[in-house]
Amino acid sequence: MSEKREYGANLWKLMGIRLFFWMHFFAAVLIPFYMDWGGLKLSQALFINSWFMLWNFLLEVPTGTVADFLGRKISLMAGSVTAAIAALLYASKPDFHVFLAAEVVFSIAYTLHSGADEALAYDSLKSIGREDRAKRTLSAMESFKLGGIIAGAITGGFIAKYFGYVAPMRFYVLPALAAFALACTLREPPIRAEGAPRPKYGTILLEGGRYFVRNPALVLLTAELSLTNALAWGLIWLFQPLLAGAGFPVASYGVVQASACVGQILFLSNVERMEGLLGSKRALLAATTFVSGGAYFLLGVTGRPEVVAILIVAGLSFSLPRAPVFSAYMNRYIPSDKRATILSLTSMCRTLGIVAVNPVIGLLADWSLPRTMMILGVGLMAVGFFSRIEERHLEGGA
Repeated sequence: MSEKREYGANLWKLMGIRLFFWMHFFAAVLIPFYMDWGGLKLSQALFINSWFMLWNFLLEVPTGTVADFLGRKISLMAGSVTAAIAALLYASKPDFHVFLAAEVVFSIAYTLHSGADEALAYDSLKSIGREDRAKRTLSAMESFKLGGIIAGAITGGFIAKYFGYVAPMRFYVLPALAAFALACTLREPPIRAEGAPRPKYGTILLEGGRYFVRNPALVLLTAELSLTNALAWGLIWLFQPLLAGAGFPVASYGVVQASACVGQILFLSNVERMEGLLGSKRALLAATTFVSGGAYFLLGVTGRPEVVAILIVAGLSFSLPRAPVFSAYMNRYIPSDKRATILSLTSMCRTLGIVAVNPVIGLLADWSLPRTMMILGVGLMAVGFFSRIEERHLEGGA
């Protein structure tokens, strides 16, 4: 097989790696895993997620050096094996401190994958002279990622039903090792001298901070995205207790999660159409904020099973996909030579928002799950009501 054919084969292999790596069987029953098998309170489960997000923040750039200096293939191989190790560590003992250690290992796995597969895909396309297919290829990789999440969510619920809550975590070792096996077959394109290294933390913060001060629109967009994303993130962890309270069997949790993933795909596929129907970009942001906020609030006042399922799917479908929409608006302000720096900073702000808000949501949920959903719903709608974002900010104006 010629080098060009090998570089071309990287593309379908990378899609397969995405599919397997994100086949999180355990996501379908994560709260029962923590609370029933692990003996944790809901607040401890959300603290664990904040811990994970904090380590993602800390390791994002350091693990990037593996891909920069040892190669993207090595980074993907190491990340896949590390994910399998993390799952085994998680399933080794129902203990809060073991879970914290496993989350650090999982964060290493995720950050080793983060960006490495996209970089390898682009370099593979460049090596065969097909950079024009980059947008299509990266979109396909994202679809395979969502496909893995959907397959894992649906399958994980049934694994838990027949083998217990810890079984999905153990079973995840299989797709993680499948991702490793595929990564071993990748062909690394030659590293080019002109390739720019990842910016270091100091560069990200200094350049990003300086640019933010000079661009109030970016501050507004980043602040609103970070706050709404942090509030919306709570439903990812609370939808399973809500389903349990409504009387749903464990096997259905993954089906609801998969339905929400499909909803997000449909939302992202129709953003421009919805902007046209609503008449403006500002109207789209306001509508999604109020729809998701309303869904969250209603989850606090109803227990009817069919209504709870619909509200969860609607809430996740309209709240979580807002990040790439905001990113598209932000990119209008960012020059090419600062794009990676600014987008890294906005990503860090979103992560820190989750780190700060998640423990509070957990404590509130321990107190009262319905009231927590009402508080989150009111919070989201309040952000929409008091938003200072105007249409000119979304069009790239001053």
